[in-house]
Amino acid sequence: MGSGHHYVYGRLQDFVTGEWLTDTDDERLRQKLARFLVDQKGYLIADLRVRVHHDVSCGDLEGYSVTDLAVAPAGKVLMIVRYGPGSLVTRERPALAAARTLEPGFCVPLAVVSNGNEAEVLDVRTGNVIDYGLENIPDRKALLERTDSFDCSSVSARQLEAEKRILMAYDGIEHSCTCTEDWCRPAKT
Repeated sequence: MGSGHHYVYGRLQDFVTGEWLTDTDDERLRQKLARFLVDQKGYLIADLRVRVHHDVSCGDLEGYSVTDLAVAPAGKVLMIVRYGPGSLVTRERPALAAARTLEPGFCVPLAVVSNGNEAEVLDVRTGNVIDYGLENIPDRKALLERTDSFDCSSVSARQLEAEKRILMAYDGIEHSCTCTEDWCRPAKT
């Protein structure tokens, strides 16, 4: 059965939350990424926050953005993972903006963009791609060991406003959105 531009296979259970979601190709790849982080990279399910909403305002527009996965070993978000089909390079800028605005007063140090088969790891402070490939996403131990070396303090008020504008332009969803897509709804916590 088709639903807009997605083929819907039925329902699937979210690996992290256990919530039942619409089964689409995109959701299968999001689930694959979450499983990969736990099974191959040593993260705990408790380290993962899914479908993380955060408010984004730009001028008179009020909206929010959704980050697929926020990775928070030891309770602090140190890496985000944003999924999108197709080219990774087009996902870099909104991932950086999300990492710079997700946590009030703190810049998340690493952002990963992935299409489910490929990945880029971005240093949020510099905006540079520092590694390629799913296998090069830092594992839990490496991420925790690097915590002290991260230099990604909060961004200035001026830059924060610019990052919010960028994020709103790329994927801001109006608060009045009546969408029923699973990725658009926050995860139940």
